[in-house]
Parts: sequence; structure tokens; C-alpha cells
Amino acid sequence: MDFQVPIRIKPLDPLITHQDKLLLIGSCFTEHIGRNLEEAKFNVLQNPSGILFDPIGVCNSLVAYMENKQYAAGDLFELNEAWHSWMHHSRFSHPSAGQALAAINESQQQAHDFLKQADWLLITLGSSFVYKLKENGQPVVNCHKAPAQEFTKHLSTIEEIVTMLDGTIYRLFQFNPKLKIIFTISPVRHIRDGVTENNRSKARLIEAVHHLVNKLDRLYYFPAYELVIDVLRDYRFYDIDMVHPNYQATQFVLEHFKASCTDETARLIIEEVKRIALARRHRPFNPASQQHRQFLHSTMNKARELMELYPWIDFTEEMAYFESEWSDSTGSGFSSKQ
Repeated sequence: MDFQVPIRIKPLDPLITHQDKLLLIGSCFTEHIGRNLEEAKFNVLQNPSGILFDPIGVCNSLVAYMENKQYAAGDLFELNEAWHSWMHHSRFSHPSAGQALAAINESQQQAHDFLKQADWLLITLGSSFVYKLKENGQPVVNCHKAPAQEFTKHLSTIEEIVTMLDGTIYRLFQFNPKLKIIFTISPVRHIRDGVTENNRSKARLIEAVHHLVNKLDRLYYFPAYELVIDVLRDYRFYDIDMVHPNYQATQFVLEHFKASCTDETARLIIEEVKRIALARRHRPFNPASQQHRQFLHSTMNKARELMELYPWIDFTEEMAYFESEWSDSTGSGFSSKQ
């Protein structure tokens, strides 16, 4: 008896490797994927402008990265004793306008340089709803708790979404001819818009993205939304807010992502990285015991072997931690011959 709807995910061609550079941009679900890939030692840059939800915000941010736009004081506004940018998440907000600008422009430069060399761009779209300032019609990516009456809310049409994404993709392929793009739709429910409105919003994103994937080469679709909504389809896979997928659901999506989007060597490396990460989190009953010293010795040697076998994987931080633990337990430096 089947308890899940079967889903067949066509593997990427080519598959992602640890030698690739991946830029991730979009909704909060992007950060779940990005954080996991980062922990698995992939070369990742995620959300240089902070969390973005709608296609216009994503496209405007990507254009700003390509142009290496540097923001000025006039691009900021003050609210609730902090300076903010309408084009950036509140993690860039700061009581000092100068410090807010410095963080924004440093991230812009990093995104420009990374995107120029990236092999993959993963775009996770969360909503078709766009918020614009009433005073000038400027789209905003974050309302920064400003009064609701300062904004208009617009549900983008499929045509508007396709036009915006199509133009941005054309520029991206000119900017970086080797770039490949993966689209996903966030399974996070935007219930504050209303259940029916959320479904209309998601449907427009899905239709627009599939139109582009079917039209253009080097575009792919990964069904994160379908994995949660249609395969798991149960509230036990959501957090208490009934909106955000929980840890189990996120891991389920990530396992499918790794299986269909990464190559065999990458998957082997991921498992080795997990073992070393678990070893780092291990807390011994007796740190000075011979058993613990042997554990540290074997783990350090394993990390060193992996770095020699895969020189593009960096275990410097882990090695420093284990060597520090070794010194504390033995009073001497580590040698692979010990």
C-alpha cells in the first residue's frame, strides 16, 4: 500500500559538484537549502540582499548585482531609530546610516564578483504579490514595519512575471555565459494573504517558471513546492505556525535535491562531511582518556585525507578545532604519526 504520491524528478544535466559556485536568492526557504549546502562544504553565496519573496524584487536585485550598484545615503530612509533600504532585508538596517550603507555595498560587491563566476543560480520564488510605495510606485522587498497605508499591494499577472524574469535571464546569460539557473517555488504558505490568494499567487509563479523552463536552455525546475504540498501533504510536516515546513520536511526536500541535483562524488563527500561535523559536536565523558585521544586522532587524519583527496574542500576550521582539542587532552601538538 502506498502512503505517498510518487514523484519522479529528472536529474540535472549536468549535475552540481563541489567545484561549482552556487548563488542562491529568494525566499526564506532558500536559506534552508543554502545553509545545508554550505554545511556540506559547497561553495555558496546566499541572499546577498537578504530574503526576497516576489519576482520583481529578485529580478531588481540580480540586475543591481550585475551592475554592481553602489548605494548612497539618498537610497536609505529612517524609521524607528534605524536606517533602512527598500531594496534590502532588515538584517542590513542599522542605527548608523554609514554602517548600513557599508554593509549593503560590501554585499553588493561580493554578489557582483560571485555572480560573474557562478556556475549555478538557484532562484526560489515565494509570492506573486508585490508591494509598492504609494508616493512613487517603487517596488519594495521589505516593508520594515512601515505603516500599511504607505503601500499598494499588487498580484502580478503571469505575463508580468514572465516578462520580468525573461529580460533578467537574458541579461544574466550575457553577464555570465556559463551560468545555469534552477527555479524552485517555496512551499512556505503566505496565509496572511489568505488561503485562496496564496494559491493563486503560487499558481502564477509555477505557470510562469514552467513557461520559461520549457522555452530556454540552461533553465531547470526543482519541485520543492510539490514535494511538501503534494508528496508529504500533512500538517505534521509544518511548524506550529502552520506556515513554514519543519525540519523533517526540509530534510525530505534536501535529500531529493541532493539525489537529483548533485553528482555521485558530491554525495559521497556530503556523507563524509556529516561524519566530521558529528565528530565535532561530540562531547566526551572524559576528555583526557585514551579513547577520546584516539577518536580525535582518527578524525583529524580523516579530515586531512579528505583535503588531500579533494583539495577544493576546506576543512581548515574543523582541523583547527580538533588540533586544539588534541592539545588540551595531551599537552602537545598533533602529528599524523602519533
